[in-house]
Formats: sequence, C-alpha cells, structure tokens
Amino acid sequence: MASTVLCNSINSNSTLVFSRTHFPVLVSKDFPVEFPPYVHFNHHFKTRTSRHQRKLVQVKAQVAEAPTVSPPTLSDVEPRKKLRLLVAGGGIGGLVFALAAKKKGFEVVVFEKDLSAIRGEGQYRGPIQIQSNALAALEAIDLDVAEEVMNTGCITGDRINGLVDGISGNWYVKFDTFTPAAERGLPVTRVISRMALQQILARAVGEDIIINGSNVTKFEDNGDKVTVMLEDGQSYEGDLLVGADGIWSKVRKNLFGPKEAVYSGYTCYTGIADFVPADIETVGYRVFLGHKQYFVSSDVGAGKMQWYAFHKEAPGGVDSPHGKKERLLKIFGGWCDNVIDLIVATDEDAILRRDIYDRIPILTWGKGRVTLLGDSVHAMQPNMGQGGCMAIEDGYQLAVELDKSWKESSESGTPIDVVTSLKRYENARKLRVAIIHGLARMAALMASTYKPYLGIGLGPLSFLTKFRIPHPGRVGGRVFIDLAMPLMLSWVLGGNSSKLEGRSLSCRLSDKANDQLRQWFEDDDALERATNGEWCLLPCGNETGISQPICLSRDESNPCIIGSVVHKDLPGMSIAISLPQVSEMHARISYKDGAFFLTDLRSEHGTWITDIEERRYRIPQNFPTQFHPSDVIEIGSDKKARFRVKVLRTSPKDAAVDSGIPQTV
Repeated sequence: MASTVLCNSINSNSTLVFSRTHFPVLVSKDFPVEFPPYVHFNHHFKTRTSRHQRKLVQVKAQVAEAPTVSPPTLSDVEPRKKLRLLVAGGGIGGLVFALAAKKKGFEVVVFEKDLSAIRGEGQYRGPIQIQSNALAALEAIDLDVAEEVMNTGCITGDRINGLVDGISGNWYVKFDTFTPAAERGLPVTRVISRMALQQILARAVGEDIIINGSNVTKFEDNGDKVTVMLEDGQSYEGDLLVGADGIWSKVRKNLFGPKEAVYSGYTCYTGIADFVPADIETVGYRVFLGHKQYFVSSDVGAGKMQWYAFHKEAPGGVDSPHGKKERLLKIFGGWCDNVIDLIVATDEDAILRRDIYDRIPILTWGKGRVTLLGDSVHAMQPNMGQGGCMAIEDGYQLAVELDKSWKESSESGTPIDVVTSLKRYENARKLRVAIIHGLARMAALMASTYKPYLGIGLGPLSFLTKFRIPHPGRVGGRVFIDLAMPLMLSWVLGGNSSKLEGRSLSCRLSDKANDQLRQWFEDDDALERATNGEWCLLPCGNETGISQPICLSRDESNPCIIGSVVHKDLPGMSIAISLPQVSEMHARISYKDGAFFLTDLRSEHGTWITDIEERRYRIPQNFPTQFHPSDVIEIGSDKKARFRVKVLRTSPKDAAVDSGIPQTV
C-alpha cells in the first residue's frame, strides 16, 4: 500500500493529500507540505524508505502548477474561543494540556517557576518512559509533536522486558509490551530525556504562552473568574485554573488544605551510565528482584543506560560525601553482573538520591473553576512507568471536555459551563488512574518482598538459604504474573486509544519488532544465543599465571585447548596453566550455533562448573557441556585455576568487570 495517495482536487487552488501517518491537509505551490520520512526504528538508528520519497516528489510535481493560495491559519480551521485557561506548572502534564488546549483554539497561559529544571533536579533527573497509551494521546493532540518525541526517543518496547532474579540474573517473567501496541496500531514504548521532552513541548506551546520564572502561590475563585497570585506579587485573571504543579502542589494545598504525601518506604538512587550491555539488541529494560530492595535498568539510547536502585529504609537518609556509589555496592553486593556493572560504570556525581512518595487519588479533583492534573492529584510510584503517561492522558482528556462544553454552548447560545466540563473530566479519569496507581503500589510490594529461596528473612532459619530451596511465593507469584500480566498490559498500554479523537488507528505501522521476538519470549536459551558480545574468561586470583582476560573465538573450526603445556600443533588457541591438577591436555572450549561448550578431555582431576545458582558440578568426560555468562569454570578440583565467564560489549580491558570475585585483568 502506498504511503501517500492523492485524492480528487477540492478546488482549482488546492489538493487534499492523505498519509498513513498524517491527517489530510491542503497543499499548494506556496504552501507545500513536507511529509516526514516513513521511519523504521531499529533500536538506535532509523532508515528512510525511498518509496515514500518518490511519492513525495510526485505530489510536489502535481501541485507545482496550482494557483497560489494562502496557508491555512488557526482561524480558518476553527474560530478563536474566548476562554482563558490558566495553568500552574510547566512540567510535562501542564505543557501537554496547554498544547492540547491551544490546538482546540483556547487562550492559554502557563506559569512555570523554572523551565530549565525538572522539579529541581535539572538534566540529571534522566529519561522518562513514554508508553503506548501516552504516545497515542500525543498523536491525537499534535501529530508533529508526537513524531518529534518518537524520533528523539529510544524504543524499548520492541525488545524483551521483564523481571529477573537479582542475584542470579535468571528471567522470572518476561513482558510483551509490543503486541498490545501492534494490535491497536499504537506507537511502541520509548524512553526520552525529560529535558528533551519538555523542550519539545515548550516549543510547540510557544514562548508567548509560557511565563517562565513565575510561581503560583495562591488563587481566588469568585464563581465567574479565577485570579492567580504569583510569588512576585503579580496577578492574572482567567476563566479556570489547572493545577499541574507536581506532588507538592500549592494549588492542591489551597483547594483541599495541607495533606502530606505518603512515603513509600523506599529510598531511590538513580543514575545514568555510559555503558552498553552485551544484550542491548535483545533486552530493553529489566527489573531485578530482591528482598526489601530492587533494581531497574533501561536502555535510553546513545550508548547510555539508566538505572534505579530501591532500598527499604526510613526517609531522610543522607550519604557521606562521595559515598553513594560505595553504599550501593555494599547494598547490592553479591547481585548479578548486570547490576554491579552498571553501578561501577556510573560516575559518583551522576548518582542522585531521593525518597519515594506518592499521593492516594482522591474522589474530587477540584472545586468550582479549579481542577488538578498529573502528580498534583495522583502522584504514583515509578514502578509501572505510568506517572508521566497518566499526566499526558489527563491533559488530553481535559482539553477534550472543555472543547465539548464550548461546542454545546455554541449550539445552545448559552455561556460555556466550565464547572460541568471539569466534573466530566474528573469522572472520565478517576477510575483508570486509581487502578494504575494501585498497580504501581502492588508492583513495589511484589518486587521488594520477592524471596528466591526458602530461608531468606527467616532469622534463625536463614541457614536454609544455602540449600537453594525455591521459595513457595516465588513459584506461586510467577503463575499469577504469567496469567495476569498480559491482560494488565493490554489494558494499561491500550488505554482509550479506540476513543481518541482525531487519531488514525494505524498511525504507527512503521514500528517493527525483530522476527525472533516471539521466540525470545518463549526460549531463554535462544535469547542468550542472540547476545552480540565478546565472551571472555576472567581469571579469578593470580595462581594461574594469566593476568589478562581470555577472549573466546566464535570460529567453530578454532577451539580453545586448556592444558599444562602449549599445543602449537593443534588448530585454534592453546592456553597453558602450570598447576599440579591441570592435565597436559585438560579441556576444550568450542563454539556452535551461537553457544559455547566445555568438554573435559579425560583429565585426572576433572573440570568443574559453578553456575549462577551457586551449584557446583563436575562435567562428564568427552561430552560437550554448555556454559553461560556468570558461570565459573574450574580446571581441576583444588579451585586454584578458576575463570569467570563474562560477555562484554566493549573491550575487556576498558570494561568494568568487578563482579564480586577477586580478579586480575
């Protein structure tokens, strides 16, 4: 199907053009429409399809001879609506609503304390996840803005996402965030820098609408108008006020009185590292589970990873100077390489600490001509990645309800009923927000109470942990998640996409997933084999006489032979280890079909593997045994010649390889 098709001319001066990703628009020789390229995303790069470009040339050629026509303006499409909307807060929610209201023809004024910062943390707050439901709402508000957000962001929804055991790194359950989007023709989940997102929205709203350096401290609602008072003593009058000023909202405090936010029980460290995991092409984000702590990592593009480390403790804690990284390595000591590597690779100055709070959604979001939006009314924990998404949905819905009231007033000839429109907005949003808020809390509870083995947290019975008996809750929880998660994700990510006004249901058909995605969901081994990194053996200790990592070859005809002497007459690589328990020709490492195998060559003292579950076993002689990342290979039984298996995306000499085992690299 062609990306762009021409319809019959509307008149002699203009032509109507349709696009798979755009609404019909008028084009003329003096007002040409430059369609964005039909973009296909594949993690970190994009390609342009020449077919779209050829069709664009055809469109331009057909309109080149058309008579001149003035470009359409807002007044040509819809008359300016004489209603002034005041917005307290120029964060994501406030700017999205301002943009939606502006597109509907309303006059908007946004008051923002500091547009260069994101809630006081500036550029170091890091990226935000914009999921399919929020991206669809952005498309319905302004397709060009949605395209810019999606082009700037990094797709994570087209890869494997899910929960893993924090200590072993084994997958607990995988999430399919691609299918719910693809089935509905929605954009696939992305992450984008908060600063970049705010700047895109601010440009679209316009600097003439945003009053930067203004802080709303209080307001007065006299029934017909609302007047806001700023910190500097200035005041502004409008027809309604929207409080989008965050979890510590002054508008909320003026509406309902002081009420403290609820502490979640967890402090959160967050950082961004210049680090590319070996499985970057296959894994988007992971939640690592542990008892009273959990860790989240996500690809954010441009060779960077963002992470969050949650730890159960009292609020108000303070770290010693330059002590955040050191404390994190103690808290998560013994966890898998995926966690430790990210912490090690993060600069101390790039680590932030904050206590996590939320607010229980209330039944009434506003009074009179004043209402709330986003975190000011339903701040939620970040475990679902839906805090910003809910604010975007709020902004869209509020603008729609105000527009409906305006149309009703125009048809009836009566003044617009602002109060009723705000009530309809509340009723449309309350149930969905409350459910997702509850899911975010439940996710935190499930993540932090996870116990991989029986004995953890049992005090005197903690010795049971060494027997590695699976905890009943781990088994039962996995069954529940496997059944409930697809339904929950479908509802959350699908949102009300079928009811969004002015959005094509097939806007994002250009988002693709790897052909192997379904196989990766079902087969952990296939997912591991797809890892595109350099497999290395890292010496544990210095008794082997080997001080550098041993990089394994993916050439099936060149195996690696390990023994007490160098075997120059054999193909491949030969490694000599001069220790008493190492036989002259002890073991062979070979590669086949994307995996590495270890074979014991009838050695006297055997070849051993300790896996990520800390199970140590002797491999059979002359039988290839597959090994995996984080396994420890032992040549002999005396534990003197030990090597840790590690898959590195970068050079092993430059990578952070400290995994809790002493190494000489």
